Amino acid sequence: MGMVLEVMVVLVLAEHLKAVDDEINAFLDYMFGPRDSRVRGWFMLDSYLPTFLLTVMYLLSIWLGNKYMKNRPALSLRGILTLYNLGITLLSVYMLAELVLSSWEGGYNLQCQDLTGAGDADIRVAKVLWWYYFSKLIEFLDTIFFVLRKKTSQITFLHVYHHASMFNIWWCVLNWIPCGQSFFGPTLNSFIHILMYSYYGLSVFPSMHKYLWWKKYLTQAQLVQFVLTITHTMSGVVRPCGFPFGCLIFQSSYMLTLVILFLNFYVQTYRKKPVKTVVEELPAGKEVKNGFSKAYFTSTNGVMSKKAQ
Repeated sequence: MGMVLEVMVVLVLAEHLKAVDDEINAFLDYMFGPRDSRVRGWFMLDSYLPTFLLTVMYLLSIWLGNKYMKNRPALSLRGILTLYNLGITLLSVYMLAELVLSSWEGGYNLQCQDLTGAGDADIRVAKVLWWYYFSKLIEFLDTIFFVLRKKTSQITFLHVYHHASMFNIWWCVLNWIPCGQSFFGPTLNSFIHILMYSYYGLSVFPSMHKYLWWKKYLTQAQLVQFVLTITHTMSGVVRPCGFPFGCLIFQSSYMLTLVILFLNFYVQTYRKKPVKTVVEELPAGKEVKNGFSKAYFTSTNGVMSKKAQ
């Protein structure tokens, strides 16, 4: 009898959950209009609920994880971090190559590209951008690793805001604007990811520390990435090609919030604190863990914000 009741409760909850899911998706369709039929049935795209629930789980894992680790020793995770950084680097190489080849195949206009003008090449671009969306879920692990290694000072507002928002925004992008003008930002970001995660991976090995002098230049490259992405997005406003105007304005506005937060970080990290002060904070002979000093660097438009690993 007890098992029957449990099954009935599960069925009722599933029915209520489906009703909520239908209402959410109906509201989104009302707000944004018809979805792109070419991506119907793709994994995690037809319903917003999985993306939303995974984001809630991500936020809860930060709070609960910090409480769990409070009185426990930090984990090293050196081997896992090596494999993780290598995996993200290889995925970024694939996305960069495929985006360049597919947009070239479709004869994409660099200034403004519509959603349907390239035929099969648009589908090819959309398939890569699905991986880009899914990679935002994988990158939640950046924060989880911080929690397990008790690097709580690195879990900043910028870091969490960027990770959580990008995953949700790219769900919308894949449903309504999965190709065309949307290709440019991920192309740049995939290139930056190759540099970033290569840096993180190399920093795991102490013998490589002396070669990792280019962190500040990587941060500058990230800032250039934001400016170029905003410029490309606004070029579709100046010279319209049929790409949804509201999406261009939203993307530019969102990117502007990241630029403001990033510039604030850059000033705090590289302008206000002299290099000599940073050096003096590290006693002679003290190891810089995983190749990073206390200097904090971040990335946006699909990349994480990090301090010392």
